[in-house]
Amino acid sequence: MDKKVVLSLRNISKAYPGVQALDDVSIDFREGEVHCIIGENGAGKSTFIKMISGANVPDEGCIEYMGKVYTAMTPALSRELGICVVYQELNLAEDLSVAENLYLGQKKSRFFNARDFERDAQKIFDEMGVRIDCSARVEDLSVSYMQFVEIAKSVSEKGKVIIFDEPTAPLTEDEVDKLLHLISELKKKNYVIIYISHRLQELFRIGDRVTVLRDGKKIITDEMANMDQAKLIAYMVGREMSFEYPKREHGLGDVVLEAKGITSSKVHQVSFFVRAGEILGIGGLVGAGRSELLRAVYGADLRDAGEIYLCGKQVFIHSPVEAVKLGIGFVTEDRKRTGLLLEDSIVQNISLAILKRISKGLVVNQKQERETAARQIENLRIKTPSGDNAAKSLSGGNQQKVVLGKWLAADCKVLFMDEPTRGVDVGAKQEIYKLMNELARQGIAIVMVSSEMEELLGMSERVIVLHEGNKTGELSREEFNQESVLTLASGITEEV
Repeated sequence: MDKKVVLSLRNISKAYPGVQALDDVSIDFREGEVHCIIGENGAGKSTFIKMISGANVPDEGCIEYMGKVYTAMTPALSRELGICVVYQELNLAEDLSVAENLYLGQKKSRFFNARDFERDAQKIFDEMGVRIDCSARVEDLSVSYMQFVEIAKSVSEKGKVIIFDEPTAPLTEDEVDKLLHLISELKKKNYVIIYISHRLQELFRIGDRVTVLRDGKKIITDEMANMDQAKLIAYMVGREMSFEYPKREHGLGDVVLEAKGITSSKVHQVSFFVRAGEILGIGGLVGAGRSELLRAVYGADLRDAGEIYLCGKQVFIHSPVEAVKLGIGFVTEDRKRTGLLLEDSIVQNISLAILKRISKGLVVNQKQERETAARQIENLRIKTPSGDNAAKSLSGGNQQKVVLGKWLAADCKVLFMDEPTRGVDVGAKQEIYKLMNELARQGIAIVMVSSEMEELLGMSERVIVLHEGNKTGELSREEFNQESVLTLASGITEEV
């Protein structure tokens, strides 16, 4: 017997200047079901969420919810109806408590106090099977528990439909397991779960049905049981695609960057080196200090101790500006906060790191700036009708390509890449992997942080592993595997 249809999109179309984001898309969503939505960057997934959440209005078509037809949603109406979105970029007030975040913006009796909020919040978390201190400030929580707070907000708002937008992107494998288990529990309670992810293995673990979008069109909706990974990828990209990591056959050069005894508030006496043409992976669990290690070397965080050598010569890096001058680039973990100027154009973002080179005095050579940006847009296959469009108008994957293009334009000797494929679809991942290999072949030294074990092992020549800010080991390609990395990430050091 088919489950009850709660939410339906009927012939939804939406166009932006130069882009048909959605083209006559119709999908039904049922209670007690996890319905997965996948597609390459620019396929229409973000626009799809905006139609349902009320952030945007469709040009054509309508939305049917619990038997009632709406030609458009608004954010207020969507929330009132019980449609909630858990975004990849969390939307929490980090200086408030867990309980205060749950009820922020909701009407409560004026006699409600902090203890009442905490009591009601605790009931919700108990029902979800999540152990948490509801009086704790959100800023003190791990990323995974921040995700749980977002989900609890949806439950507290009496949500019937919960949309998850790349929810596991910042999580470790253990935290992913916890989240997927929680989603399975919500499904048992007849929630409508719409799950958007580029991680195909997750879809097969929890998905009941799947819809594939490509270039704004619905390609197929089918039972997940009828799919395999090769089929999904073929539907997404319109062609068969190998999922193997590209092979590297070039030799390695001399040591380009060496860091000795790096110490900050988050890392303790960590040393590493990377050669020309090498991809050095940094593994560890969330909170291990991986990103903080890169930030300390780069001058973005205060360094208490440690020495840095570039091509054998000691250098003194106290700020990112000094790192850039020395030829070190940084593709940061959070592209929207620290990688892009979202309101500025794609052209302006790509030229950020080379403004001094293409300027005379205070005047930027706009011809040179546009030519540089055009090369990166073409080489990286950035989907945009114009380089003059704002960076915020791009999909997540194309935004990541703009960040990468900025550092490619700067001709870096060393490139730090923190979660380089986070929120990026399978097709764009392959492009980024091939590009990383090409950069390594050209002699660039790459240091990569990745929470995806397959990516870490598939792309690295060597891996160093951190645990609670300490280096617990270093593994060569011949030595590393999932078990050896996880053992070190758990704090069990190599035997001497």
